[in-house]
Amino acid sequence: MSELVVITGASRGLGLALCRQLLNAGYRVLAISRTQPDALLTLAAQQPALSLEHADLSNLEQIQGLCNHWVKQYGRPYALVNNAAVGYDGVLATMHNSEIDALLKLNLQAPILLCKYLLRPMLLNQRGRIVNISSIIARTGFNGLSVYAASKAGLEGFSKSLARETGKAGITVNCVAPGYMQTDMTQSLQGDKLDSIKRRSPLGRLATPDDAAGAVVYLLSTQASAVTGTTITVDTGSTA
Repeated sequence: MSELVVITGASRGLGLALCRQLLNAGYRVLAISRTQPDALLTLAAQQPALSLEHADLSNLEQIQGLCNHWVKQYGRPYALVNNAAVGYDGVLATMHNSEIDALLKLNLQAPILLCKYLLRPMLLNQRGRIVNISSIIARTGFNGLSVYAASKAGLEGFSKSLARETGKAGITVNCVAPGYMQTDMTQSLQGDKLDSIKRRSPLGRLATPDDAAGAVVYLLSTQASAVTGTTITVDTGSTA
């Protein structure tokens, strides 16, 4: 039986690209999302190796039960890709406390808990892969995204330390940090602002979800068995 990969935030953008590429690479995929739009449902109808589960990961109290259910229903996972995230745009001084709380729950606490509970079956297998999706904002900063940046920087620090905990069990832990990508989240970037972002890139373009997904596929492969505790940046060179 092919290896099982659990992907959160799988409904669109990078998550959907990950589903497609991992299925093409021969994995079984368990796609976790709050919504199930037509594109994801169509892919599931075409691909018997793709399973869908609905979950709101911002409800931290449910995560242990969800993980237990997934393992019982689909078997021990080979890999976990923590992709689900939210980004509220606004200066800190006027950001509502509820937005700060929601962002840190989904972007940082939920991935930590998912790692905790899905690591257990990986430890039994003495092998596995964890990839946490970060962002170049964790290192560059961006006006209006201070809490988002904090959540992603925290995820990178967490991943480095977790890699040291799990290495002896043959489990690697890494991050992929995309730059600005051509997704729904960047549709508001038009005209001069979008052109300036492209000009900062040596390649003269934005990265695509498929570009970032390719880095994740590599980290799950046998060729990346010696890669752990690091972050792969996929930003068409804009931070070079």
